[in-house]
Amino acid sequence: MIQVENLTKRYGQHVAVDNISFTVNPGEILGFLGPNGAGKTTTMNILTGYISATEGRALVNGVDILEEPEEVKKMIGYLPEFPPLYGEMTVMEYLDFVSDIKQVSGQEKKQSMEKIMDLVKIGDVRGRLIKNLSKGYKQRVGLAQAMIGNPKVLILDEPTVGLDPKQIIEIRNLISSLGKDHTIILSSHILPEVSAVCERVIIINKGRIVASDTPENLSKGLDDGTRLIVRVAGPEKQVVKVINEIHGVKFAESQGSKEKDTVDVVVESDPDIDIRKPLFFALSRASYPILMMKSLGLTLEDIFLQVTTQEKEVR
Repeated sequence: MIQVENLTKRYGQHVAVDNISFTVNPGEILGFLGPNGAGKTTTMNILTGYISATEGRALVNGVDILEEPEEVKKMIGYLPEFPPLYGEMTVMEYLDFVSDIKQVSGQEKKQSMEKIMDLVKIGDVRGRLIKNLSKGYKQRVGLAQAMIGNPKVLILDEPTVGLDPKQIIEIRNLISSLGKDHTIILSSHILPEVSAVCERVIIINKGRIVASDTPENLSKGLDDGTRLIVRVAGPEKQVVKVINEIHGVKFAESQGSKEKDTVDVVVESDPDIDIRKPLFFALSRASYPILMMKSLGLTLEDIFLQVTTQEKEVR
């Protein structure tokens, strides 16, 4: 659905986007991550036709953005980090205005607006002035405008900023359901949100793509050891001491107690050693029963920090 080929954007001597290429398949939800100044927003602005690239090209559904910008814009709904809202309009007036801009007319316009307001749960404020809404409601109105016209592609920049935990879960579920009928690029600094919603992640740093894969595959590829968390019935210091003395254990670190008279311990071993059996026998000999054991891969936050730090060191 989206094809980016050797895309570069320069501002004088500064290279904001440096020869990046990637594709987004139809119906895919792609997480687009990077630290501040990495080139995320510049890339999204190029994809929406807001700015042009210095070199390379971007296509949406086979249509070149530079050559046919109007055609591409019909296929894209965009929620920028700061939604383009008009405070003196009511919610209904604003969505009606956006519908006119996107050339949605007649009975289709009314049905579309009602459906979208129901999806993002803003029907109860339809008659209120936007300037009087909370930040959370303004964010949802911004998401509603992106969905007007039923675009094939949604580009969402920080869609849950300002929302409370309950609203975040609602919008997260909505984005997941939208992925069945839309191609979505989601940029967010809330890494657990990206991990929960996105099927694939691209991490960009200093204008270059430094990682691209599923969160699971990135975790496997970057994790150079085996990490477990175990819950053991026994005194904290003695349990950690027993585990640290096992051959192949790189470190064992207490995470405190989640149950009475137990301790949770994170254990990391050498990558070529399966530590589970030695761990079981050592704790069994010490009469410290294991109540829970599970693998710990790298979190998306770990991956993000690792690849952006590695890139900085290389440069």
